[in-house]
Amino acid sequence: MSEIVSAIPTSGGPYFWSAVLAKPSESALAAWITGWFNLVGQVAVTTGISYGCANLISSTAAIIHPDRYTPTSGTIIGIHAGLLISHGLINTFGVGLLRLFNHSSIILHSLGVGSLAIALLAKARFHQTSQFVFFKFYDGTGGWSERASPAYVAACGILCAYTITGFDASAHMSEETKNAAWSAPLGVLTSIIVSAIFGFGIILAFLFSMQDFEETLSAPQPVFKIMVDVFGPVGAQIAMSLIILCVWHCGLFSVTSNSRMMYAFARDGGLPRNIFGVVDRRFDCPINTVWLSVVLAFLLALPSLGSSVAFTAATSIATIGLYISYGLPILLSVIWDERFKKGPFRLHGFSMPIRIISCLWIIVITVFFCLPTSTPISRETLNYTPVVLGILITWIILSWIFWASRSFSGPCNSGSNLLDANKTYL
Repeated sequence: MSEIVSAIPTSGGPYFWSAVLAKPSESALAAWITGWFNLVGQVAVTTGISYGCANLISSTAAIIHPDRYTPTSGTIIGIHAGLLISHGLINTFGVGLLRLFNHSSIILHSLGVGSLAIALLAKARFHQTSQFVFFKFYDGTGGWSERASPAYVAACGILCAYTITGFDASAHMSEETKNAAWSAPLGVLTSIIVSAIFGFGIILAFLFSMQDFEETLSAPQPVFKIMVDVFGPVGAQIAMSLIILCVWHCGLFSVTSNSRMMYAFARDGGLPRNIFGVVDRRFDCPINTVWLSVVLAFLLALPSLGSSVAFTAATSIATIGLYISYGLPILLSVIWDERFKKGPFRLHGFSMPIRIISCLWIIVITVFFCLPTSTPISRETLNYTPVVLGILITWIILSWIFWASRSFSGPCNSGSNLLDANKTYL
C-alpha cells in the first residue's frame, strides 16, 4: 500500500487506486466496488471505536461509582453521540486544529502508553512468568478447542486484526500533505511499526503484571481490574483516563479519514456530488462529509438499543470491508503490473512477492472473520459477518446494474495524481 500511495497520492485512497490500476474498460466498476467496501468499512470502524470508547467510559464509571451509576444501552448511546459530536466539531474547524490534536495523539500513544507499560511493570507486586505469558492456553470461545481443535481457537486470534486497520488514513489526507508521494507512504509504514512496538509492549506489560488470572477474567473490565490491582483505585482511574483519551483520539482521526474518503468518492460521483463533493472555503474542509460520517456512525450503533447481537452484526463488516478495499487495488497491481507506474517509494525486487503475500493474507483473514467464534452456536453467538457481507455485495451489484453503470464513470482525471482542480467550494 505504501508503494501504491506513493504513485497515486489522492484522498480517494483505495478506490482511486483501483480505478488507475484496472483496465480502462473496467476502471469505473473497480472503483465502485472498492469504494463501497472502503466506505462501509470505515463507517463501521468509526462506529466501533467511538462506541467502544463510550463503553470504556460507562463501565469505568460503573466500577468507580457502583451505587450512583448503572450503565444502560441508552446511556452508552448517549455517550457515543457526545463523542461523535466532539469529533465532528473538531474536524469541522479544519486541518490546523487537527494538526494540534495529531501532536497530542502522538504524545499519548508513544510517551503515554510507554510510560503506562513501564509503570505497570515497576509497580506490580509480583510478575507472571514468561511460561504463563507466552505459553498458557485459555479457551474463551466456550469449547472450540474440544469441538474443533486448539489451532482453531488460536486462529480466532486473527480477530485482533480489527485493531490493525486504517492503513489508508495517510492516503485520505495526502491532498492536504506536503510532498505526499514521500510523506504518505512513510505515514503508512510508520503507523504500522509504531503500533507494533507500543501495542506489543503494552500487551506484555499487562500480561506480566496480572495479579490474579481468574479474577481478571471474571471482572467486568479486565484491563481496569489489572490496573486496580497494580496502582490502586485512584491510580487505576488516572491510567484508565489515559487509555480513554487514546481511544478518543483514534475516533477523532477515524472521522477525519472517513470524511476525506467520502468527499473524494462524492467528488467522483459515488455520492451526490453537489452535497458531499464540496469543500468549505473558510476552513478548507469537507464539512458535509464530516457530519455525514458522524451521523452514519451514530445510526450504525442504534441496533445496540435492541440487542448486542444486532450491533455486533452491524459492525462486523468493519475489518473485512477495509481489508477487501485494501486487497482489490493490490490484486489489480498484480494482474496488470504493467499499468503500475511507481512513485518515488519503491520496494524493487520485493514488490511483487509482497503484493502476492498481501492478497493471500487478506483472503485468509476474510475467511476466518466469517467463521463462528463461540460455541454452542445460537442466535446470540452466531457470527453474522457473512450475512452483512452478503448484504453489502448485493447492494454493490444491484446499485451498479440499475444506476452506477450508467452514471458513475470513475474518478475524475484518473490518470492524474493531483486533483486540486476538481475542488468545489461552498
